[in-house]
Amino acid sequence: MADTNIPALRVLVYSSDVDTRQQVMRALGKRPSPELPPLEYVEVATGPVVIAQLDAGGIDLAILDGEAAPTGGMGVAKQLKDEIADCPPILVLTGRADDAWLANWSRAEAAVSHPIDPFQLTEAVVGLLRDTQAA
Repeated sequence: MADTNIPALRVLVYSSDVDTRQQVMRALGKRPSPELPPLEYVEVATGPVVIAQLDAGGIDLAILDGEAAPTGGMGVAKQLKDEIADCPPILVLTGRADDAWLANWSRAEAAVSHPIDPFQLTEAVVGLLRDTQAA
């Protein structure tokens, strides 16, 4: 039986493509690691809403689609890192593995390329959340 007293970790998932958001959430599931609390998702389809959500606080991790249109996730990541003092970790979804340098430019802590590999995504997300929980 799950412990309902454990507060969920809030994960923002940004993409202008609903299918991409669904792929991310399906790949991670409700509890990607037994050592972490369950996840609660905040789905976002536009860049300005991402910024508003992170400004409001309470987000433990942001997953931003670098291929989102018209506002790409890497530009949003850079803006968040520049403007939010206590910005949570950010994972960007890149168009291809060769775009990892762009993720580095955006100051995201991790990058996973399209097509989304559930194992690679889960490993990156669990690592970022584990580091956040340990801090």
